Amino acid sequence: MARILVSNCLLGCICRYKGDSCENARVIALADDHVLIGVCPEQNGGLSTPRNPSERVGAKVISNAGKDVTAEYTLGAETALKLAKLNKVDFAILKANSPSCGKGIIYDGTFTGAKKPGNGVTVDLLQANGIPVYTEDEEWPL
Repeated sequence: MARILVSNCLLGCICRYKGDSCENARVIALADDHVLIGVCPEQNGGLSTPRNPSERVGAKVISNAGKDVTAEYTLGAETALKLAKLNKVDFAILKANSPSCGKGIIYDGTFTGAKKPGNGVTVDLLQANGIPVYTEDEEWPL
């Protein structure tokens, strides 16, 4: 039985920036045989739902209104890491493309829908601490 940190939006929680979820049946089905620990780094960092969309611009995270929300994203990432360590997770499954949870490909900071290679803030922190991260679109080590 694996212990898996999972983006709350994939579990059906209404926590995304536009006030919805992106429930993923494949992820939810893992609860039949594994322990899922839900997390929303954006909410844990103090951001509201709904909220202005944000994208990574270099080392910063900026909302489409021009507000620097890097501190909130960093706090959310630190909270996710703390939950991961306390629960001794084996790995994480996080929301693809997100400025917090995206792995490998994220939105490019222009708010045009274009993407670029990179990771979200939470992914960078988890990986730097030895926690493997996957998205809902990848194969998982089960």
